[in-house]
Order: sequence, then C-alpha cells, then structure tokens
Amino acid sequence: MACDLDKPLTLWVNEQIVSATSPDTEQYFKNSALYREFLAERDEILKHKWIESEKVGHDIGFEKALLDWIVKHRATWRTTRKPRVS
Repeated sequence: MACDLDKPLTLWVNEQIVSATSPDTEQYFKNSALYREFLAERDEILKHKWIESEKVGHDIGFEKALLDWIVKHRATWRTTRKPRVS
C-alpha cells in the first residue's frame, strides 16, 4: 500500500492501522500504552517542529523535525518520562 505523500507519515500510519481494525479492536488500540506513548512522542516532535520553524522563519517540515528531535532529544525524553502501566 503506497503512502500518500501529502499527509504526514504519522497520520497515514494511524489511518492504516485504524482502517484495518474492527470497532472493538480500534478502541482497545487507542487505549493501549503503546499508542499513548506514540501520541506523546508525536506531540513532542510537533512542538520541536514549531520551535525550530520559528527560529528559521519558515516551516521546516515534519520529517526534518522528526530526525532532528530523534538525534537531539529522544533519548533524554524517553529516560525522563515516567513509566506508565496500562
């Protein structure tokens, strides 16, 4: 299945997962710890994208923000997050 290049990758992945599940499975998936962590990480990347875009005066794009955030911040972010139990 080809990725729609006009959509952010995370949105496309989310749509593919949701479209492949039943309503019961979808609700279970959305309540899972893994999905909540994915959303929290995505929010951090979007914040990073906004900050870095403001610094340079234009939108840097999700992919650039993602790679930059992973290299510069992900390890620290993950170690400082409190473990969550479902």
